[in-house]
Amino acid sequence: MRILVLGGTGWLSHEIAVTAVARQHAVTCVARRADIPDGARSVSADRDRDDALASVATEHWDAVIDVARQPGHVRRAVRDLAPVVDRYLFVSTASVYADHAIPGADESAERLSPLAAEVMNGLEDYGAAKVAGEDAVLAGFGTERTLIVRPGLIGGPGDPTGRTDYWPWRFAHPAVQGAVLVPEAPELPTSVIDVRDLAAWLVSCAERSVVGVFNAQGPAVPFPEHLDVARQAAVSDARPVSAPGGWLLERGVNEWAGPRSLPLWLADPSWYGMNTRSTDRARAAGLTTRPLIDTLRDALAWRELQPDSINRGAGLTDAEERELLAALAGPAA
Repeated sequence: MRILVLGGTGWLSHEIAVTAVARQHAVTCVARRADIPDGARSVSADRDRDDALASVATEHWDAVIDVARQPGHVRRAVRDLAPVVDRYLFVSTASVYADHAIPGADESAERLSPLAAEVMNGLEDYGAAKVAGEDAVLAGFGTERTLIVRPGLIGGPGDPTGRTDYWPWRFAHPAVQGAVLVPEAPELPTSVIDVRDLAAWLVSCAERSVVGVFNAQGPAVPFPEHLDVARQAAVSDARPVSAPGGWLLERGVNEWAGPRSLPLWLADPSWYGMNTRSTDRARAAGLTTRPLIDTLRDALAWRELQPDSINRGAGLTDAEERELLAALAGPAA
């Protein structure tokens, strides 16, 4: 197949290109930078430009795979590629949904309103921007030529956010011997889809001409179980030390991601449905996911090799962890 990857240098798009090359497809990557996978052809382009895809719009493609988040990028790609591409595979997000409270909701759930602008102002527009991208692809290619995939949290080796490698790393490197601070969230579901599994399924969908709209997530796992798997991946004897959510919020600990956070934690139960969406449709279409421990073990191994492994953009620093554990323990007897 002739596959056009709009990207190839980012985390997911690079993995998609690697997978497609390994399956002997003719892969072309359109990106600003040239550090694309070996075996792929590079086309340098800035998608902020109106004519970014002019050179590839003169060729025929069996499939295009697009991970763009800016509506303008997607709208221009649809405009230029609809005459020369058989199928458009658009990687959207579970963030397109308007409500994250309902467990098991499927792809028919209500979405946010699409972002009218060409460029999103910040991450608060992310879900609406992806809705706009979905609408653009469907308008230009129709349901018979479109695959829309809505992943949940993507994890594994190379995670640029630090969210999915933080917990195995922290258990492997406790700031206080034998103890790891965790939020008290026994009912919180977590879900991680390995970037390699997602990439493999996307390429497989291109090969099999799969169309439709699909949620793509890993199995839902209770947060305490996720932590236990992370501890096993780290081969650690450190034990979780739970702190109430309100206590953590009062001390400036953030949820989900970013600095001074406890990754994957959601204090508000109205968000719990985000990690329990139905993936029946995707699994019927061939999506398979590896065991969580393999994802976390490989993510940890990758992180250990990075020069900035201590601070990967999410989690607590050692100093913050020690301070909070000391406060939780209270005055010495």
